[in-house]
Amino acid sequence: MVKHSGYATFMSSLRRTRTEYNEALFRAPSILGVLGLMRSNQNVWLTRYLRHVSTIWPVLMLAKLSLLAGTIQVALLPEYVTLPMIAALVAMTIIDVAMWSLHRSERIAKMPPYRQMWLMCGVAFAAGASTDILVHAMPEALVNPAMSPLIVQYALALLAMCVFGHQRVLGLLYFMGAGLFSIGLHSGNELMLFCAIILAMALSTVLQAKFDRQRLVAMQLDEANSKRAQRLLTDYEESGRGWFWETDRTGALSYISGSLSRSMRLSAEELTGRQLTELVVMDAAGDIDRTLGFHLSSRSAFSDIAVRAALSDDERWWAISGRPVYNEFGQFQGFRGSGSDLTEMKRSQAEVARLAQFDSLTGLANRVQMQRALEQSIVDVRGHNGACALFLLDLDRFKAVNDTMGHPAGDALLQQVSQRLQRIVGDRGMVGRLGGDEFKVVLPGFVDRPKLAVLAEAIIATLSQPYVIEGTQVVIGASIGVSLCPDDGETVDALVRNADLALYAAKADGRGVHRFYSSDMLAEAEDRRQLEDELRKAIATGGLELVYQPVVSATTEKIVGFEALLRWDHPVRGPISPAAFVPIAEESGLIGAMGEWVMRTACDAAAQWPEGLRVAVDVSPIQFSNPALPGIVMNALASSGLSPERLELEVTESAFLNEGDARDQMFAQLKAIGVRLALDDFGTGYSSLGYLKKAPFDKIKIDQSFVRGAAVKGNRNAAIITSIVSLAEALGMDTTAEGVETHDELALVRSLGCSQIQGFIYGKGISKSEIERMFEKQGVEAKPSGFKSSRPRRSTMLRTVAIFHDGQRYVGRIRNISSSGAMIEGLWNVPAGTVFRIGLADGMTVGAEARWSVDDRMGVQFAQTVDVRAIHSAAAVRLAS
Repeated sequence: MVKHSGYATFMSSLRRTRTEYNEALFRAPSILGVLGLMRSNQNVWLTRYLRHVSTIWPVLMLAKLSLLAGTIQVALLPEYVTLPMIAALVAMTIIDVAMWSLHRSERIAKMPPYRQMWLMCGVAFAAGASTDILVHAMPEALVNPAMSPLIVQYALALLAMCVFGHQRVLGLLYFMGAGLFSIGLHSGNELMLFCAIILAMALSTVLQAKFDRQRLVAMQLDEANSKRAQRLLTDYEESGRGWFWETDRTGALSYISGSLSRSMRLSAEELTGRQLTELVVMDAAGDIDRTLGFHLSSRSAFSDIAVRAALSDDERWWAISGRPVYNEFGQFQGFRGSGSDLTEMKRSQAEVARLAQFDSLTGLANRVQMQRALEQSIVDVRGHNGACALFLLDLDRFKAVNDTMGHPAGDALLQQVSQRLQRIVGDRGMVGRLGGDEFKVVLPGFVDRPKLAVLAEAIIATLSQPYVIEGTQVVIGASIGVSLCPDDGETVDALVRNADLALYAAKADGRGVHRFYSSDMLAEAEDRRQLEDELRKAIATGGLELVYQPVVSATTEKIVGFEALLRWDHPVRGPISPAAFVPIAEESGLIGAMGEWVMRTACDAAAQWPEGLRVAVDVSPIQFSNPALPGIVMNALASSGLSPERLELEVTESAFLNEGDARDQMFAQLKAIGVRLALDDFGTGYSSLGYLKKAPFDKIKIDQSFVRGAAVKGNRNAAIITSIVSLAEALGMDTTAEGVETHDELALVRSLGCSQIQGFIYGKGISKSEIERMFEKQGVEAKPSGFKSSRPRRSTMLRTVAIFHDGQRYVGRIRNISSSGAMIEGLWNVPAGTVFRIGLADGMTVGAEARWSVDDRMGVQFAQTVDVRAIHSAAAVRLAS
């Protein structure tokens, strides 16, 4: 190898100062590491730097192991082996392996920054010291010239990889530059040495510029993110959806959001320095919420703890979250957290809880709360059966108000009813609404039947007083069923069931009354249930039958048709009235199948009658509201071959309580088929006549309650019949008088202009076979039969009365009496036409005329109508006294 003077001079200088050179060279990574650590206070940058150093550490180890291998090869010569050399090599290897293990386990990255800095500095100085020992321990012959390039190359590689380890490609280029420098230095080639130095300087400049640019970009990005986060937090605070707080280590507020301080009408300065616990309401024991207090005292994180604000004018609730804050030395600095307003949610929860316990319309307790109150009333504090009373109320005629005036009017009526109920019951019990027009009253410890009866009558009387709804006076009633604990049951279900049975009995007795539960009510309910089962079987097995009552023309006295009447001859109970089993069919849902059977059977029978005779079939309101009714009618007509105009459907006024559109559509569909429509029981149901303007009726049937007794002197029914007939003629409708039984009633309704007559005067209901025999015998001619005249209903009475005639006083006994006359015994052979004055009761004297006399009995006619009930009441008072 050619030796140049410049190279020889440099090597000579290197030998003289190799100790200082090597120390400076091998300590360069440590110095740069310390400067880098001191310049950076960000743990993130340090962790990233150490991760990259950990990545290139195997390369560093490879370089050192190469040096170690060369040294060991040389050390095979006994004259070159020294103990310091071996110690230095072992120390370098141990340091590298230990640092590699620490980096792989990420234990360095988890250390605090100051510990990482001291660890790296210590490792760097230890590596430099072991290298110095190794170089000093080598013979001068090995260091010059064989070992110097390798040492310089290793030192420069160490410098490049420690400083630029996070840029692997540039570090490799720097390693190549260090190699060129080493070769140029060894060979004395100044050009190569110059190129290596220029390359190293250029790479250092480029790397430093790139590093500074990346750090500047990172700083700008961090600053932008910080500002964006600050804006988001500010917007969040100003929106009122949440706020932030911070305390020092003593629990005093060091920061509070302005939005919260404004909501509390205090400034942030006034709140700063106060304890966090001063912002929430203290409980009775003088401590804050136990959960919040526990977390604050134990310095543990908490989330969404609900507390009530203490410094607010109105009731406000917050949800507070927080976590403890520690500094880099692990010292507690206080709490930092956020909060949000829970007031609306709390109010919503309170409203939901209220709605779950109270009726939203009336404000009374609802079904759930009443059930709980009844459960508590039947069990006392010791767990024994308690005493209580249960009222079940049902409003009478409420549905008519709801349907005629609308649901808003019905709701207003229910509100007034609830107010009256609460006022009457007072603090004696709890009033609740079960739904619709049903109410419940629970009276704990109140089982005195006379007092309960007085309270029930007071409730009925109060609820029956007129109401004013939308400027209109409305009158309704109430029926009450009463059950007692423990007499009528010791469980909630038993009490409710028995009170319901009592309510059903009150309705059956005419409504507007109260009834206490009795054991026979349960038997009646069971009998009703059994009757329902038997009715279902009768419908399925053909146990029902139809009879037909004639409808006669008032002018020609010829039969114009028949009304189909349903009959049930029970195999055990005997004949059962339709008034008993038809309501059961309607309530149990059997009316549909039963009505369809009646329709088909009546049409089949009418198809066998002479042409022109009609058959009338009753249609219940439930059937009328069924959209399938037109189809049922068409199928019955088609299967029997009966002409549509020969079928007459009788609809009661209750059908008009249904919704208007569906009702009008049903009328239109039935008239489109071609059948006739008759309004049955006119004047006894719906109170308005407005429906007659639109309903396409062909006939009005006058209810028998107006016909019966119409021929009696002083009865007003004749005037009512006259008005109904006039109304029907004006609307182009026929009229049928129902329930005509006597000849004087027949003559009356004929004279008043009724078109048709139906009643016992022309016969009761007969079977299909009997109709055929009647046609064979007399055709369609009808002959009246029955009593000559009608008389008011008489009641039995055995009472002594004074009879005055021509200044004489006689004593007689009344056997029976009506509003128009009586039968008296005690006077013999009184001539007809004799006029008397009879003292019926104290202060009640009436004129009378003898109409007939047989032995000691005579019938008298009063000169004026008398009140029979007043006479009975006077007699009862007299007996009681």
